[in-house]
Parts: sequence; structure tokens; C-alpha cells
Amino acid sequence: MKRYFLRRLIQMVVVLIGISIISFLIMHLAPGDPVDIMAERNATPEQKAHIRELYGLNEPLPVQYFNWVGRVLKGDLGTSFVTGRPVLEMILERLPATLILNFWAMIVIYLIAIPVGMISALKQYSWFDHVVTTVAFFGRALPQFWFALMLIYFVGLRFSGVQISGMSTWGVEWGVQPFFTVLQDRFSHMILPLIVLAFSGMAGIARYMRASMLDVVHQDYVRTARAKGLPEKKVVIGHAFRNALLPIVTLIGFELPILFSGAVIIETIFSWPGIGLLAVNAISQQDYMIVMAFNLLGATMTVIGMFLADILYVVVDPRIKLD
Repeated sequence: MKRYFLRRLIQMVVVLIGISIISFLIMHLAPGDPVDIMAERNATPEQKAHIRELYGLNEPLPVQYFNWVGRVLKGDLGTSFVTGRPVLEMILERLPATLILNFWAMIVIYLIAIPVGMISALKQYSWFDHVVTTVAFFGRALPQFWFALMLIYFVGLRFSGVQISGMSTWGVEWGVQPFFTVLQDRFSHMILPLIVLAFSGMAGIARYMRASMLDVVHQDYVRTARAKGLPEKKVVIGHAFRNALLPIVTLIGFELPILFSGAVIIETIFSWPGIGLLAVNAISQQDYMIVMAFNLLGATMTVIGMFLADILYVVVDPRIKLD
């Protein structure tokens, strides 16, 4: 077990170093100059040179990279070229909005998709299975941005109780307005992006769960359990369901980077003030420090998510050993 943890730790460090190098090079090879953003329109060459020296942009790329890595290891993700604020402060400011939206989306997705996929497998080729399969394919094929725009047009613009942008109404704050007033306001802003995220996510999870359950229920140990006279409910829940969850555990690991880095398209369309919207604005403004921090955050969450998926394998199925 100790060797496994050490090996995975080394792998994660190597992956993060590789991604940080690629991200750093791409940002510096991209067209445009961050100095032009920071400097005034009529800035002189001397003033631009001073800005380059101030931010270390006059150094060779390897030196700039190692300086950036050194600051990251100390918890300093740099300073925004546009706002002049620390990048870490800006990310932490947007993180709660991203966590709230994606956390509830994950809850809705797994609470609905797992039982739906399981029932669909147990009632294979029934009308319920056909409906679930059709809706799942439709959900997977439906572009998120198009679905979001259709919801805005057909729902948000026609029902005054549903908001189409932002996270809250100005002045409606906790401790200022009644609790249920604030709760209703937050829900009215979150309902449309939550529907888009949950619908597209449920489609994939339901299909995975159905396929996994179909594979398990035809295994010999399930037939043996039935032959011994165990109740069907105990056979399904105690034997089939536990083993069918293994592929879903892997998907949970992939959800972690989305939980922390945000749904970029949805946050942009609905102007949800999360990390995804921050990253999109940073890209359009060539704010390299924020973009590199966003890439590094996504990569870190991905490797951690995959590591947690391996650990959850052991929790779900004790027969699996990590070595």
C-alpha cells in the first residue's frame, strides 16, 4: 500500500509538471502581448520596458517558468495583468459560486441517474427502458449551449419567476431579507443552469449504470444467489448493485475537476459568477496568470480525482487490492 501511494504521488507530480510546462508555453506562444494590456494606449517604449522588468517579462522563458513555479509552490499564483489583484484571491472569491452550482448538479445527477439506469437494466426492453434510452441519447447529443439558449428563450423570458443571468438579485442578501425570500431568489437564478448541467450529466450516467447493471445481473454469482432462494431485492441490492457501481466510481473521479473548475460554457451563457466565467474573461483579455492558474487547478483536481477513484474502488469492492 505504501509503495502504491508513493508511486501515485510521483506520477501526479510528473503529470502536473508536464501540464504546467505545456500551459506556460502555450500562453507565451499565443498572439498578443500582456504589456499592451497593462500599459496605457499612448505609453512610451520606456514605460513598456519598465512594465516588462517589473513583472519579469524581460527574462528568458525558462527563467520566467521557474520563477512562476517558485511562486506557485509558495501559494502565490501571480497577479492579474488586468485588475492588478492576486489571482488566488480572485479564484477564491469565485469558488463558492462554482461549488454551489456544480455540487447540486452532481447531487441531482447521481440521485436520479443511478436508480433510473438500474431500473432500466432490470426492465430491459420494456417501455421504461425504451424511454430512458431515447432520452439518454437525446441528452448526450444535445449541445449544452443550444439547450441553455432554448431554456432562456422559452422559459426565462416568459416566466418572471425564473432568472436568466447572475447568481442573485441586487440587495437580496442573507441577514437582510427573510430566509425564504433569499432562498427563493437563489433558486430562481440557479434553476436554468442546474437543469442544463443535470440533464446532460444524467444521460451519460444512466447509460453507464444500465450497461454495468446488465453485465452484472448475468454473472454466475447472481444466478447462484437467486438459486439459493434469496429475495430478489437482496439479490439486486446486496449483490448486483454494489458491483455495478464500480464503473460509476471512476466517473466520480472525473467529476472532481468540474466541481472545482466550473462549467465554462454554462457559467458564460448564464453569467454565473464562478471560476469558469473568470477563465473565459481572462482568455479574452489575455490575462495569462489567471489562465495558467485555471489550467493548473483543473489538472490538479483531475489527478486527485483519479487517485480518489482508485481508493473508492477498494471501498466499493474489498476484493480489489492496491499494491
